[in-house]
Amino acid sequence: MPSMPQMRADRTIDIDAPREQVVAMLREHYESNAGSLVESGRPVEVASAPGIDRDTELTVEVTDLGGGRSQATITVASSLRVPYFSWAIGGLILGQIERRAEHIASDLAARSTGQPAVAPMKAPLLLANVPFTRAQASLLACAAFATTLATFGGSLYGQNAQNIQDTFDISDQTLTLSLAISRAGALVALFVMALADRLGRRRMILTGLAGIAIANTLTALMPDIYSLTALQAVARGFVGAAAIVAGIAAVEEAPEGARAFAAAMLTMAGGLGFTAVVVLLPLADFGDQSWRFAYLASGLTLLLIPGLARNLKESIRYERLAETDVERGRASEVIDRKYGKRFAILAAVGFMTNMLSAPSAQLMNKYLEDDRGYSNSGILGFRAATTGLPGFIGIVLAGRLSELRGRRPVAATFLALAGLCQIGFFLSSGPWLYVFSILSVLAASCGGLAISTMGAELFPTEVRGTSNGMLLVVSVTGSATGLIIAGQLSDSFGGIGRAIALCAIPTIIAAILFVPRLPEPAGKSLEEISPTEEEPIG
Repeated sequence: MPSMPQMRADRTIDIDAPREQVVAMLREHYESNAGSLVESGRPVEVASAPGIDRDTELTVEVTDLGGGRSQATITVASSLRVPYFSWAIGGLILGQIERRAEHIASDLAARSTGQPAVAPMKAPLLLANVPFTRAQASLLACAAFATTLATFGGSLYGQNAQNIQDTFDISDQTLTLSLAISRAGALVALFVMALADRLGRRRMILTGLAGIAIANTLTALMPDIYSLTALQAVARGFVGAAAIVAGIAAVEEAPEGARAFAAAMLTMAGGLGFTAVVVLLPLADFGDQSWRFAYLASGLTLLLIPGLARNLKESIRYERLAETDVERGRASEVIDRKYGKRFAILAAVGFMTNMLSAPSAQLMNKYLEDDRGYSNSGILGFRAATTGLPGFIGIVLAGRLSELRGRRPVAATFLALAGLCQIGFFLSSGPWLYVFSILSVLAASCGGLAISTMGAELFPTEVRGTSNGMLLVVSVTGSATGLIIAGQLSDSFGGIGRAIALCAIPTIIAAILFVPRLPEPAGKSLEEISPTEEEPIG
């Protein structure tokens, strides 16, 4: 096979030290085989290079200049291939490679003159603090792309709810009931996610994406709210399965110390899919039926699945488990004495937080249009100003804080703050809408990422899909409950906004009372947190 094109950086420096001394410094401070590295120029793995993959190659060639001086040429090169997102992070990786070469050059120059060593490198905000292998980086990128497609398909109903309501001329109560019923697709997701434990992550991610594309294509053709609701239930089931299984695969494959980072990257990818839906909202201004084009666009994602299938690999942890006799996908293991308490707490948190997140996400556009007089184009402008950058900052912040400070404090603090800010948003007006929306998006991004990462970490590999499927069913029940409450109370409370604000109270309670009772997984391996069942079948 032809070798992959390399990203590389070269630095050449003159050092006021003889060649033998420079070789000794390399041997002592960089690689144990630095002598052969210097003599032959053979590439070796770079140790402790944050933000660069583990297969990055370092070569150092030292030339004797005479008179007790020498010249060192440092080359750092990587053939890392990140499917789908090279446009976004390729420049960051190249920048880090250049920084690595400069760092080694500066360190060699300092050490040769008896000065203190240069401080260790740190990764940029959008790169991990620990290096990934090429296989780990590729799986994360493919899982992120799958999450983008799934989130795009899953966000269509909520963001087009007002336009669909106008097309079919239905009441607020009927709309919220339809949105709630569509959550029944969680049963489809539970089935697919349980199969992810039995048949593998890769197969179920691809199945979920195909299901989304087909269901949304048919949705675009539906003549009434009843058939549309049924198809969206199916679509949402596949959305939940594809997105959550992709998250499980990414967390399983991530190196230790980067699981929250992997979850953050998938959350960003989901935000990209959501943004694509928001960008399409102005289409609805062209006519009552224009929202159907967005669903057809989701159907076209079916054409992208073969390419994803070629790039997406199975997680190594799952492959290793599949080679054993350990029984996979047993629901009884999720609720047994060892893991039952974790499941109960996570289920309570999922139910209570989704009582707010579902009506807030699904009905915000309707609230802005009906109560605040925004057009579809106005909603696009508002969402662009309050969602994109704050969500991005929140996700990056959550990924860092969750590794440094722990999942529990991040989840508890920011989920409570998100609930308070959502109350402020739905009870305010004018400029305060922007302020509270920005703060709630930032806080929800932090808290949501921390708790979702824990959902994948706190159960063993053989039931990680099943446990998260069961949690999804409970969370979706909370979503349906919140939607029904918001719809039923909207008239008596004087508007949908006040009804949604009421749904924020359970989120605050969950953050204060339940999240602190979960075990802290940060700083531990998955095997330490949730060891795989050792007894074989039979």
